[in-house]
Amino acid sequence: MNQPKPRLPPHAYVPGKTPRHPEDWFEFIKSSLTPQAHVVETQCWKTGLYYLHQGYHWECHELLEPVWMSLPNPSPERDMVQALIQLANARLKLKMERPKATLRLCDIIDDLLCAHSGTILGLSVAEVSQWVAHTRETAI
Repeated sequence: MNQPKPRLPPHAYVPGKTPRHPEDWFEFIKSSLTPQAHVVETQCWKTGLYYLHQGYHWECHELLEPVWMSLPNPSPERDMVQALIQLANARLKLKMERPKATLRLCDIIDDLLCAHSGTILGLSVAEVSQWVAHTRETAI
């Protein structure tokens, strides 16, 4: 059974281009991340990924950062979430017309992922690496 898609904010926040969302906009979603919750089952994780794929990159970062902070350090899971946060940042830099920053962030993501293979938190490392490659190509 398909779950309903998360609600999107009224616009994607791009610093210098669009207004920032109210401070409490994401608090309800973040509240799904409890110590008892399995990360991949939380609205925080699911909505963060959805926002990444919908072009809401700043918003993705806002939701995935508490996920990242909740994971053991070091761990493959924490590396994967950090890679996704940096991917959101890289794509945001594209929207801000900062291709050099995008490329620098793509290098950071590659460094985070190079030690891993297979599937982490339900995501294929190879597929995430393809997302990074596509982002890099867009910046060139």
